[in-house]
Amino acid sequence: MPLIATIVVAALAIAVEQLLQVKFGLMGLIAFVTLAIGIKAKNSTIGGIGAVILVVLLAQNG
Repeated sequence: MPLIATIVVAALAIAVEQLLQVKFGLMGLIAFVTLAIGIKAKNSTIGGIGAVILVVLLAQNG
């Protein structure tokens, strides 16, 4: 069962990355990767930068 869960999570992550790249371009992908790295490294500065970039991109399109 853990193998199936791992595959599902990986597929979901890839789908989110593709959606961000299609909708927001390269900046969306950079923001998502920066946010993910900040969360994994437990670095609030890097995570915050990624989050701010995503919010700015969402505010422009919304």
